[in-house]
Amino acid sequence: MYIFTRESTRVSKYYGFNMKTKKHDLIQISILPYINSVLRVILMISILTPIVFLTNCQTKKNTPSEAAGPTFRSWAPTPPMGWNSWDCYGPTIVEAEVKANADYMAEHLKQFGWQYVVVDIRWYVENDKAGGYNEDNPILALDEYGRLTPALNRFPSAANGHGFKPLGDYIHSKGLKFGIHMMRGVPVIAVKKNTPILGCTAKAQDIYSTENQCIWLKDMYTIVAGKPGAQEYYNSVFQLFASWGLDFIKVDDLSGRTAEIEMVRKAIDNCGRPIVISISPGGDSPETADFLKNNVNMWRTSNDFWDNWPALKNQFRILDSWAGPGVKGCYPDGDMLPLGKIGLRAERGVPRMTGFTKDEQYSLMSLFAIFGSPLMFGGDLPSNDEFTLGLITNKDVLEVNQHSLNRKQLFRENDFIVWTADDPKTGDKFVSLFNASDQQPVVESKAIWKSELITQETPGQSVDIDLDIAGARKLFLVATYDDLLGYGKHNCDWIEPVLTRKDGKLKLTDQKWVKASAGRGEPVVNKTAGGGKLTVNGKEYNNGISTVASSIIEYDLPEGCTRFKTKAGIDKDALLQLGQIGSRASARFMIFVEDPAGPMPADTASVSVKFDQLGLTGTHSVKDLWSGEKLGQFTDGFTRTINRHGAGLYRIH
Repeated sequence: MYIFTRESTRVSKYYGFNMKTKKHDLIQISILPYINSVLRVILMISILTPIVFLTNCQTKKNTPSEAAGPTFRSWAPTPPMGWNSWDCYGPTIVEAEVKANADYMAEHLKQFGWQYVVVDIRWYVENDKAGGYNEDNPILALDEYGRLTPALNRFPSAANGHGFKPLGDYIHSKGLKFGIHMMRGVPVIAVKKNTPILGCTAKAQDIYSTENQCIWLKDMYTIVAGKPGAQEYYNSVFQLFASWGLDFIKVDDLSGRTAEIEMVRKAIDNCGRPIVISISPGGDSPETADFLKNNVNMWRTSNDFWDNWPALKNQFRILDSWAGPGVKGCYPDGDMLPLGKIGLRAERGVPRMTGFTKDEQYSLMSLFAIFGSPLMFGGDLPSNDEFTLGLITNKDVLEVNQHSLNRKQLFRENDFIVWTADDPKTGDKFVSLFNASDQQPVVESKAIWKSELITQETPGQSVDIDLDIAGARKLFLVATYDDLLGYGKHNCDWIEPVLTRKDGKLKLTDQKWVKASAGRGEPVVNKTAGGGKLTVNGKEYNNGISTVASSIIEYDLPEGCTRFKTKAGIDKDALLQLGQIGSRASARFMIFVEDPAGPMPADTASVSVKFDQLGLTGTHSVKDLWSGEKLGQFTDGFTRTINRHGAGLYRIH
């Protein structure tokens, strides 16, 4: 026990204590009867405190905000898998086509994890077109609160104010999930009508700005964060979407626009329904990953990805730069899979089976699987052939995509590339071997002249060229660019190109080229692809060649040519398209008098990986995940023969 003296407050041990009163009298108090009770209390506290502490720790461990991150991450526990209408139907999809693709998914794909059916852009326009957008006289469907609604001539079940709910119900009845596309902002037509905003007194004209309007589609104006009614408008849109039973939203022209991303995030969280959000078209850098992981489930890593090998080859560099930042529920998105039958009424190209070879399709699926990208199939599902169906229903490959961890590029030696990932269940390693070797289309050392990179900051936005070509029989005009992500604008012109001979001068534009290629479309003589004037640094020209890098134009030269003269520069069409996050106008120009291409590589090559590069030693069994074949035991490493543009995907146990 302790003894306290009131005046000195001195403490001493005893089994009873005397306490002085103010008159210095001592009061003896015996507490021996209380000892057992006190000891019991102390014992109970010593037992219960650790239990309470452990319980609190366990509760904190399961709190989404601290451990699992924001709640919305749980809505996409694995990379989403589904179908999107863009690659085959562009902005013209109709209800029957959506249902046909949903029916196919339910019958053939659902058992493998495919579940989202997504209606892409401009479902609200009655009179849109393939090969671009009708921006001359579009008829948009709108409700009284300035919210876009389905065009009834394309989605008849939306009549009588039902919106997309009947179509959503149909998709849900198949055990699938329903998604749509939207453009960020408030409709221009809503601003013109100054429609009221549901849930507040503000109107459309109170929340908009013409600044930063989407450069490639003018349906919407920017919503200014912080203005009264701005958040309420987005809230009202997602309340409408929730009433339709929406499970997935793709928000376009949103990448890099943090204020609007945050408004959309709040609107989804406020709508009362778990809606997975994907943003596009890309342009973010890996440094923004923390912000993205706190606001969205999927974010695009590249510009629109189409069915050509150069675009696929560029994905290796892009996805390597994004390896690592993703977490459960938040995924860098390599864009849609342009596989199967595409281009039925698309923005680009004619109806076709994918332009990828079978080897390239294996490369695409292997890369997206081991990277862990969301998988959104772009082709018309009912038109699938057996090869395409087998490609997207390989359980072993989909397992890599859905559940592997620690995904990364292990090394790249020239165009031999190796990616690896871990199986968290077994500790096995997944390895993908790629042979991306190519005939180099342009060997710069063969050029007789080349420019620096010409950009909008270059004086004159152009370079003058005057070259001796005496004795040459060929002329190649080449334009390239250095843009990794593909967000730059590369419209460029060869202005007033002239050949000099002893008997005078010849306009190159009067000569027919042998062949020509461009980054988009084909080169055009004496006008731009859109029919406008050739314009460099604000000056118009009547004579020249307009193209888009990367571009190679080949000519057979008339005899006796001694000089070639031209101006090469950035066309104003490139400058007019700037505004998308990450965009920049640029081109590099080169002149060749021989084929600029390098030698053609072999059709196959051996690609090897050593086990110590994977953190493994000794002997391991290897299984080919595409064929299902067990390849046997390998010591220290293994080597496979891979077709050019092809890939292999393996489990190492």
